[in-house]
Amino acid sequence: MSHPETTPAVAVSISECPDIEAYGLSPEHLIDLQGTMAVNMLGSGWSLAYSGDLRAYDFDFTDLLFQLLVRYQGHPHHSGAIGVTDYLAWPMHIRMTLDEIDEFCTGHGESTRLVFLTKDGARLGREQRRVMPPHEPDEGEWADGLTAMRVAMRGGTVARVAAGGRIDGYRGRMPGIAEEVLLSLEARQPVFLIGRFGGCVRDIAGTIGLLEQTEEGPGSWNENETFSRFTPDDLCNGLSREENTILADTPDIDQMMDLVSWGLWRSLPQSTR
Repeated sequence: MSHPETTPAVAVSISECPDIEAYGLSPEHLIDLQGTMAVNMLGSGWSLAYSGDLRAYDFDFTDLLFQLLVRYQGHPHHSGAIGVTDYLAWPMHIRMTLDEIDEFCTGHGESTRLVFLTKDGARLGREQRRVMPPHEPDEGEWADGLTAMRVAMRGGTVARVAAGGRIDGYRGRMPGIAEEVLLSLEARQPVFLIGRFGGCVRDIAGTIGLLEQTEEGPGSWNENETFSRFTPDDLCNGLSREENTILADTPDIDQMMDLVSWGLWRSLPQSTR
């Protein structure tokens, strides 16, 4: 399948977390954020990058994104460029049968691109993947493959928006959203921390000094202290410290999206739009 030229991509790091209700929100609010963000970003001319498992789960941002994208292809402002790129880490796709992959790929249209990656983060063509028998990856494949995927996604994006994220039960060197945020901070990409959904992102916001640290957070997880070397100025996102504090704690999804949109337009050069 050929694809039209991609538009500048914003990485989306959003996932469920167990403590969301402690901050007055619910999993349904997180789904609302995902849908609102997808519509706003696509409507503003950005494409989205995400790292999603292709198999169906109760909580599936990948499926939500693609459903929205199929609907959005009929929008009069849709450019025809790639709307969503899903980076598939080696341990995510090597477990899947060809029937599972083919079923997912069918019907997502010309504005969807799947990027299959090796353990080292190199790209695999779909036909290359077809000749590889599926297997259950070991712990080393999980750790190496997930990090390689996140490095590849950072290289293909211009900014990152993060919310939620578990701090336990993860596979890899640290919680997934933490590693994605860390890679973007180290590259001095614009990073937007939406902390009201709790989890890993709220812990990071507290560690770098955006939010007051309380008994609820930051939590204890591998590499948590890595973020203590960063300050709000390292977010490089075009927002003032006051605006970043509001973004990190507001329960208002519309306000979240307004702040992310303002920051993107302030922080990124015209050539990336």
